Amino acid sequence: MTDAPVFNMDKIYVKDLSLEIPNAPQIFLDRDAPQIEVQLHTAASAVDEGVYEVTVTSTVTAKIGEKVMFLIEVKQAGIFTLRNVPEAEKTPVLAVVCPNILFPYLREVVSDVSVRAGFAPVLLSPINFEALYQQQQAQAAGTTIQ
Repeated sequence: MTDAPVFNMDKIYVKDLSLEIPNAPQIFLDRDAPQIEVQLHTAASAVDEGVYEVTVTSTVTAKIGEKVMFLIEVKQAGIFTLRNVPEAEKTPVLAVVCPNILFPYLREVVSDVSVRAGFAPVLLSPINFEALYQQQQAQAAGTTIQ
């Protein structure tokens, strides 16, 4: 038996998916370009000994003026195994490495759903999860990153 660190991606799946088009069908007649707002959140929780579920949630809201064109919410999740990883290194793996693996899948789902809903594809910009993690750590410590 070896004590070498183990990192496995066991499963990737869409945990939750929601599409709302509250102003259909009239909104399809509006030719103005929408304003797109994107919110992104990550979370990790232990499922079993050394097994974690990591989720990256994106909420994409497209508006024309005050009218909501569409709202897409996706929770892209993965099950990851981390064994023999020092405690100090687990959090960065769960907050940076795992979301980096999940994000391309989330990005594809958001784009696919927007097209299937009858709109132009929404292409989410790449996310620097390491910078987000460092920013969260700094906020928790009460400092700011310059």
